[in-house]
Amino acid sequence: MPLEIVFWHWWAFGVLLLIVELLVPGMFFIWMAESAFVVGAVLWLFPGLDWQYQLMLFSILSIVSIALFRRYLKKHPIETDRPLLNRRAAQYVGRVFTLEEPIVNGRGKIRVDDSIWRVEGEDSEPGTKVRVTQAEGVILKVERAA
Repeated sequence: MPLEIVFWHWWAFGVLLLIVELLVPGMFFIWMAESAFVVGAVLWLFPGLDWQYQLMLFSILSIVSIALFRRYLKKHPIETDRPLLNRRAAQYVGRVFTLEEPIVNGRGKIRVDDSIWRVEGEDSEPGTKVRVTQAEGVILKVERAA
């Protein structure tokens, strides 16, 4: 029995891809869903189209639409009023804190709000005010505050 795919199969697949897009971040599956809807419309207009051509059309449309979106995004990046939202350590650069523990051999700790952060900088005593100059992963680089 030959494989027969009709237009509504593609539209249902498009809806499924939209649901996946809601669950997975990245604006990737939405373009595949768009391609599935287009293939469904083409199949609705030309019902005799073989499944191999449908799959090829879907693949080409998906690749092209994703590539065009990525190209657009490079030229027009998404701007936000909180660019450091998911980079917690970078949010502390420029702020002044008090050393919780001394910096010995270039390493110590500071209290930031409700957490303790490892710091690297010039050896200093507890209670010294330090300014965060850089964030490298989970380690904050500090210098003595004036």
